[in-house]
Order: sequence, then C-alpha cells, then structure tokens
Amino acid sequence: MGAREDFEEIYHSKIARAGSAELLAWLQKTDFFIAPASTKFHCACLGGLAQHSVSVYRVMREKHFEEGDSEESFAICALLHDVCKAQFYKKGMRNVKNDETGQWERRPYYTIEDSFPYGHGEKSVFLIERFMRLKTSEAMAIRWHMGGFDDAVKGGCFSISQAFEKYPLAVKLHLSDLESTYLREKGTSSVLHK
Repeated sequence: MGAREDFEEIYHSKIARAGSAELLAWLQKTDFFIAPASTKFHCACLGGLAQHSVSVYRVMREKHFEEGDSEESFAICALLHDVCKAQFYKKGMRNVKNDETGQWERRPYYTIEDSFPYGHGEKSVFLIERFMRLKTSEAMAIRWHMGGFDDAVKGGCFSISQAFEKYPLAVKLHLSDLESTYLREKGTSSVLHK
C-alpha cells in the first residue's frame, strides 16, 4: 500500500465523527495526497505530505498511546495536523549547476504559494472545523504541533506552555511530529532538491 491508501485506511477505521466523510472528500479534491510535506527538507517529494501524516500517526500511536487515550483523537491529530499544506506548494523551475559537468541545468523544485496566510497550526484547525468539530484538546494539539518552531512562540508567547501543561495530547503530537520529521523521514527528500 502507498501513503494515500494507508492514510485513508487509518482515517476510515479510526475516525467516525460527524463531518469526517465531507472533510476527506474535500481533501481528495485538493492536492493533499500528491503534495510534498516541505520544499526541501523532510518528504519533499510527490505524496510526501500523506507519507509524513501517516508517519506521525505511527510514531504517535507506537510511542505515546496510553490507557484512556482516544484512538479517534490520535488519528485526527496525526493525520490532519498539516492540512494547512493542501494547495500550499507549487512546482517551479530553477537553474542549478551540475557538479559533474559544470553546466547549468533547469530543474524542478517546490515553492510556497500561500493563498490563505493564516498561520500554520491555526490554519489547519480552521480548515478542519469547516467540516468537523474538534475537541479542545485536539484543536490545541494541532494548533501547537510546531512547538518552538512556531512564529508565535519566537516572540515570547507563553500560550504554548499552558497548552502543553493542560493538554498532554498536544505534547504527544509535537513529539511525534519531531521524531517523524527529523529521525524517521531522513533521506525522503527528492533528489531534485539536493
């Protein structure tokens, strides 16, 4: 199975909330399942966003699921934390010098074209809630999944500390996103971006 099939299998088996079918139908109409997860770092390849989402789910479920945790909340948070990246990346071309030949070559790469610059985690929450209501813990987890990499935190925001203290799900998603991105997805960038 590929990343899209894995994503959809987990989604269908774990998420039954009202509006979830409509949310998945919307995702299927976007580039979510073919988009990269980043421009040049982790999963910067065709289908990388779905690959990353499934990877985050697997890390989160494997390492952080405890008695009393919700299977549905884990699936929602892990699979949908980066919904903000649908319709976000565009392919472009740039000149790159070939180290072997010394010649300049035109090569494709991903660039960002954000038509709705609402932030990262908060944009995902907004887009999800157009279709399906989130629990407060899920909204907090998705909103703060970037942790200290979030622009709001760089200015000295204390909200993230409060969210992490009150909502363990937020910490679990953040840790899973970090491990997936920096440890498990190494080497998944497209050769075109090196």
